[in-house]
Amino acid sequence: TVERCVSKLKQHRAVATRFDKRDYIFHGTLATAAIVIWLRDLTKEPSDTA
Repeated sequence: TVERCVSKLKQHRAVATRFDKRDYIFHGTLATAAIVIWLRDLTKEPSDTA
């Protein structure tokens, strides 16, 4: 759900605090955090996703 996605993104300090002054840098940080979350979910065992 959307709430879970936002919660996972807020676990990254740079996304939660947003110290970036430039919008495109923040979007890059957001994309990087999303990729990290996606890669972690890919490496989980199927039994871990309950």
